[in-house]
Amino acid sequence: MDHYEVIESSLIHIENNLDQSLSLESVANTFNMSKYYFHRLFSAMMGCSLNNYILSRRLNASLPFIQTDNLPLIDIAYMLNFGTQSSFTRAFKRQYGIAPSSLRVKNLNILQSPVPSVVKRPIKNINGDIVTDFTLAELKPIRLSGIAFEVDLATDDYKTKIRSHSKKLLNNIDETVTGSCYVIYSNCQPNSTRFKVLFGIPNDIQIEKPFYFTVDVPQLFCAKFKYFGDLLDIGDVFITDYARFLKISRQEADDSHIELIQFFDDIHNLDSAYHIYAPIKKLTIDSDY
Repeated sequence: MDHYEVIESSLIHIENNLDQSLSLESVANTFNMSKYYFHRLFSAMMGCSLNNYILSRRLNASLPFIQTDNLPLIDIAYMLNFGTQSSFTRAFKRQYGIAPSSLRVKNLNILQSPVPSVVKRPIKNINGDIVTDFTLAELKPIRLSGIAFEVDLATDDYKTKIRSHSKKLLNNIDETVTGSCYVIYSNCQPNSTRFKVLFGIPNDIQIEKPFYFTVDVPQLFCAKFKYFGDLLDIGDVFITDYARFLKISRQEADDSHIELIQFFDDIHNLDSAYHIYAPIKKLTIDSDY
């Protein structure tokens, strides 16, 4: 199995054995790996430690037992291998902001979370630490034509808005327009959830409608990553990956107004893998790029 399949299988193994004594060593042994390597692989792929993940899944599994009011809380705690009711109660309150007894008394409903999907992306080893694979790249200046708009991450419909505006551009070009396309996220102010988005192509197209612009993107020094899956759905994974990359590689984020650039090889195939360019500061050791 490759690293993606190992982690995917480990999530299933954990879910099927939440009532058992699970440890880093026992899970690693199931997949014939050293606990040292498995710990780093799991943390890199899932963005959290194995122990924290197991705890969150046990708490998640407790929800239907609490909400049906059939079992005493102490039985639920022992059934899911918490050891004591008090440790179960403390962990539950940290996770959900309410004690399990209060959840039962107030007849509230907390939905269970499905087993998370594993985001497919290549990885690499840096001095014993595992990070999402990256290269350092100089993104040349480019002129893009497309549709520009603003979104607010605090609203529930921001994903729908981005996708609908992207479709507007596709609807205004025909199949004869081929090649790559870019999605640029920029101008996110400090402590703000609003930012600007440009969905554009490196072609000189003229569309006489609102929101259509031609912009010049400056040269940028970037960390380049490759991902599979909708960025709007895996954004939290990328944020964790990027923070881990900065820490382990000792690079620094740039002060550019451009937050990141998503690059597709084919504008007519947006379900394919894509690259993400995140602007970083060019250090002295990066002078060859």
